[in-house]
Amino acid sequence: MLSTLKSAFQVKEIRNKLLFTLGVLIIFRLGAYITVPGINAKALQSVASSGLVNILNTFSGGGLTNYSIFAMGVSPYITAQIIVQLLQMDIVPRFVEWGKQGEVGRRKLNQWTRYLTVILGFFQSIGITAGFNQLSSLNLVSHPNAQTFIMIGVILTGGTMLTTWMGDMITERGIGNGISMIIFAGIIARLPVGLQKLYQENIVGASGSELWLAILFGIVLLIAVLAIVTFVTWVQQAERRVPIQYTRRVAGASDSSYLPLKVNVAGVIPVIFASSFIATPQTILMAFTATHSQDTWYQVLSDIFNMQTPTGATLYTVLIVMFTFFYAFVQVNPEKLSENLQKQGSYIPGVWPGHETQAYVSSLLMKLSTVGSVFLGIVALIPLIAQMCGIWMNQSV
Repeated sequence: MLSTLKSAFQVKEIRNKLLFTLGVLIIFRLGAYITVPGINAKALQSVASSGLVNILNTFSGGGLTNYSIFAMGVSPYITAQIIVQLLQMDIVPRFVEWGKQGEVGRRKLNQWTRYLTVILGFFQSIGITAGFNQLSSLNLVSHPNAQTFIMIGVILTGGTMLTTWMGDMITERGIGNGISMIIFAGIIARLPVGLQKLYQENIVGASGSELWLAILFGIVLLIAVLAIVTFVTWVQQAERRVPIQYTRRVAGASDSSYLPLKVNVAGVIPVIFASSFIATPQTILMAFTATHSQDTWYQVLSDIFNMQTPTGATLYTVLIVMFTFFYAFVQVNPEKLSENLQKQGSYIPGVWPGHETQAYVSSLLMKLSTVGSVFLGIVALIPLIAQMCGIWMNQSV
């Protein structure tokens, strides 16, 4: 790995891309510490471990803890992107037409995605700020009035658009997918804080058998992390290669090829979509905390949409499974794929072109999505189970 990194820095083009990516990520991390004016950032510390704060903190790279200008992260953009992709499924004719126009259509869809991001980001930022401020123990906003909430909404929406732009710059001039790199950088940036907290809770003050038990726990945790990373990488790289043959031979090209379909076709989008689906009701419920926190309906809904409870974790997993199947067919449209194969003069051996090809690809996607949904469900549940076990252990001490 070190030799590969050394070789990469010796190539000027790759070195410039790496340095550009690193520079953008540093700017993003600096922005995560710039608190929005009129906000008492320390007020969120008391609910920093709640499910909603954890979800939003993941997409903002820890920016919500400080209620920084990047507190919303790329969450509104991801939601807008999913909505625009869904609207291309014969819902909005113009979007369907743009989806078939190649690069020109893609630019138009990206433009509308950004318009929708601004709208979602503005209302989501105001809703979350108002929701947290309703909690009697927080007093998040120093002077809660319409003007202050609008100002906060504008600042947080601007931060989301700036973050999205930085992600696009990384994609265009840096290394990898920019949005994914920003989310990954935020997760890595929170790792030292988590390790420090783990050290203080288990090592500091421990002696004798307690100390050895804590060390053993740390070793087991490290092995578990390495095993999970290996398992995730293995599944993510796995793919089903569907053989493709061509009826027309092109000079210098092979007369056969293959269509690679990943085992996890949907990627991490179902997890993000399920998290957003859970976070939205939580945000709305916060507005009723001060007046209805003791009501039965409020407590039932809070239990359902709280991922730290067994009910909420179950709902979260079911949503991930459903969105995995749904988004796999959004990413790989069997009907469009069948049409493209016919236009290219290619076919799947043993399968008739047209409707049979569409049915074959659909059946294959169902099988792959079954494995992918189980994989995503397990990966998403691991931190929740670990957190719930930690809570139960603390309560039993």
